[in-house]
Amino acid sequence: MPLKRLSQLAVPVGIVMIIVMLVVPLPAVVLDLLIAFNISGALLVLLVAMFVNRPLDFAGFPAVVLVMTLFRLALNVSATRLVLLDGYAGKVIETFGHFVVGGSLIVGLIVFAILLVIQFVVITNGAGRVAEVGARFALDAMPGKQMAIDADLNSGLITEDEARARRAEVHAEADFYGSMDGASKFVKGDAIAAVIITLVNLIGGFAVGVAQQGMSFGEAIETYSLLSVGDGLVSQIPALLLSVATGLIVTRSVGKSDMGSDIIRQLGANRMPLRVAGFAALGLCLIPGMPKLPFVLAGGVLLLFSARLPKDEDVAAEAAADVPSTALATPDTPELLAEQIQVDPLGLELSADLIDLVDPSSGGDLLDRVKSLRRKIATDLGIVAPPVRTRDNLQLPSRTYAIMLFGVEVARGEAPPGTVLAIGDYLGSLPGVPTQEPVFGLEAKWIPAELRSQAELSGATVVDRASVITTHLAEVITAHAARLLGREDVRMLTDVVKRTHPVVVDELTPAQLSLGEVQRVLQSLLAEGVSIRDLVRIFEALSLRAARTKELDPLVEAARMALGPAIVAPYLVDKALHVITLDPQLEQRILESLRPSEHGHAIALDPDTSQALLTNLAQMAADVENRNIRPVLVCAPQIRAAVHRLVSPMAPRLAVLSYQELTGADQIRSEGVVGAEPRLVHA
Repeated sequence: MPLKRLSQLAVPVGIVMIIVMLVVPLPAVVLDLLIAFNISGALLVLLVAMFVNRPLDFAGFPAVVLVMTLFRLALNVSATRLVLLDGYAGKVIETFGHFVVGGSLIVGLIVFAILLVIQFVVITNGAGRVAEVGARFALDAMPGKQMAIDADLNSGLITEDEARARRAEVHAEADFYGSMDGASKFVKGDAIAAVIITLVNLIGGFAVGVAQQGMSFGEAIETYSLLSVGDGLVSQIPALLLSVATGLIVTRSVGKSDMGSDIIRQLGANRMPLRVAGFAALGLCLIPGMPKLPFVLAGGVLLLFSARLPKDEDVAAEAAADVPSTALATPDTPELLAEQIQVDPLGLELSADLIDLVDPSSGGDLLDRVKSLRRKIATDLGIVAPPVRTRDNLQLPSRTYAIMLFGVEVARGEAPPGTVLAIGDYLGSLPGVPTQEPVFGLEAKWIPAELRSQAELSGATVVDRASVITTHLAEVITAHAARLLGREDVRMLTDVVKRTHPVVVDELTPAQLSLGEVQRVLQSLLAEGVSIRDLVRIFEALSLRAARTKELDPLVEAARMALGPAIVAPYLVDKALHVITLDPQLEQRILESLRPSEHGHAIALDPDTSQALLTNLAQMAADVENRNIRPVLVCAPQIRAAVHRLVSPMAPRLAVLSYQELTGADQIRSEGVVGAEPRLVHA
């Protein structure tokens, strides 16, 4: 039979045989053989536990403990059967009863009791407590570890395969410590069972010997007590070995090598403790009546060991010679400090009670949605949004999240656990916490998740917490897309265009415009919500206009003119564009008041006219929006950029277009005209 097939069948067949042992009597010779295997197997498990580098390297240990415990109990049952029936349970138990305890019942019982105290009170209880705490800590740290893995994946520090392997290791660690918590209960139960089985053997043996075998009381005590104690010792020695192995596994921290090597290396890491301990042992010899030889030997060994260790200076020099690059990893090197002070362009911070949103085991899919959001942003705006570094922030209030931009908080919202967001006008009958939808400011309410169907039946729009956060994040990215477009991003986008249209790129940059000037144009387009996906058309338009001027506003208007149909498309309703226009006299006054500035032309109207224009425009736009129509403001291309700078602080959602950009609309419907005086002139 192949070795692989044999290994697959060995454990199932062995468990079945153990179950059979509980029912079928065993000959004494077979019992001796199985007891030898039991002791040897327990010793093997102990040694393997000592030589692993980390607990997960022996992930099958909880199952091994269960099988070994069941095997040992089966041996107890078989030995009890032989002791009570025949008064003989094999040479191994007889030898333990006579040789190990000296043939004395009192000595045997005392040794047996001491072994039980060591196993049950000290080792088993301690191992069980460590396993319980380890399982709790592993489960509590699991969401944070998964979030760190996903954050590293989103930032490109690790690959998908590495992230998958690290996630599997996190799950395996949690499962291992949870299993160890249960395995420690098996060991504790085994210790209790050993006491009961020994008492049953003693009492049952006396009864059988006196009542059935016709033995005298003293002869029954001598025969069955030694066999019972021998059986208990034979069982408790491997049980003690397994208990020690359990304690070693659950207290084993991750190291670079096996436990023995780690302990010796750490004990010998410093010469001074060894010297102090050696001189202290020699000092004990000065106590009157104290034997000198043991302490002289102990102190001498410690001093000899400390003398053979290298000096601390030699260790440091050797480490520096062996690893010359470690200087780069010291905390105060400029390279590492420069790396640590890097600011993440985008960040999402979650309070402690929102960790379930990023925990796949709890159904959290926020990180997957954020990755999908980056793809959507690339499709809509034409930019590659930087990775969103997601982390927990214990300083945030409960149920709160914060969106960071270059290390500064730009938005904050709430996502109470166990709730969904209901948006609508008829939410009074639903229990929950009133709030406002974070993007559009709509009236909403956080309601219990189990009332979702009821809210939908009442006509409300129901959104889960992850969707609320993702939508909020998308709005922040769109609103700050211009700031997120860096010089390296422009270089990357230019290289992508150059692969398919090399002539367009070579003609534009660096011959006519520098990369920084192209970046300013693209940032201006993004600041007004214009997608820059069609870089080929943008670069072609810039090439033509850059031959005459390099001013920002004319370059932006040239690019917008090339993108006219794409700019108009989001505002079309049934192929019709609803526009608000400026009175011709007001346009002329604005044109005459234009003044150049570092960021383009600015409008220098008198304050009363400017305030009247903004007030009337805001009122007219609000009236149109109340009819579920999204209007746009249209003006001459020469003043369009300046008008947008004037209007955007008061009406950030009002798009400002030029007449030359209206080529994509089949119909143009006028919604009103803003006059030169502080009044509204309706069409």
